[in-house]
Amino acid sequence: MNDVAAVLFDFSGTLFRLEEDDSWFAGMELDSDDRREIDGHVQAELMRRLTAPTGRSVHMTPEALHAWVNRDLAPHLHREAYLHVLRESGLARHHAESLYARVIDPASWTPYPDTAAVLGALRQHGISIAVVSNIAFDLRPAFDGVGLAGAVDEFVLSFEVGAVKPDPAIFQTALDRLGVPAGRTLMVGDSDEADGGARALGCGFALVDPLPTSQRADGLVSALQAHGL
Repeated sequence: MNDVAAVLFDFSGTLFRLEEDDSWFAGMELDSDDRREIDGHVQAELMRRLTAPTGRSVHMTPEALHAWVNRDLAPHLHREAYLHVLRESGLARHHAESLYARVIDPASWTPYPDTAAVLGALRQHGISIAVVSNIAFDLRPAFDGVGLAGAVDEFVLSFEVGAVKPDPAIFQTALDRLGVPAGRTLMVGDSDEADGGARALGCGFALVDPLPTSQRADGLVSALQAHGL
């Protein structure tokens, strides 16, 4: 794909990652007979449940399932869905609300080490950039907060456009806004199921591993190089 005119990026696990701080869990215990403290393993599992792009990890009532399936289309459903996950995971409601507030705070998200360099290099070469995300809150401030406000041409967010990956409609919206054909576009993301949906339109696709930022120094660079960029 050496004639790539545009690159579409997923957000969570691709350009940025939600990485917990121990202070987020200070004073929290799991609701159980032994009031078990939240250790590192529990923290990691809670964060996985908050960031996994597909699937579900707890029992859900019909109402909770409706919220979960549609969570990225409306902020109130997103909140309802994730508070249910956290409550079912054993957190008291006030602790669940505290942790959920971290999820939707743009300042909680950490860019991968090569995010800024990759976005800058693509812009330098005249390649258009869009962020295509299944999300129910405005993530633009996350880019503003690390000096990348002008690095992205278009933000195509599920709750704003009414379509969720892998629905081709969300990718088509990005293509239309950028004015580029699918055949000259590469989608980069951490979910073959969700982000890989761009292939249905004829886009190329590069899969990255949503490792902690400290363990993935050049994942974006490697993904783009593998596709001739």
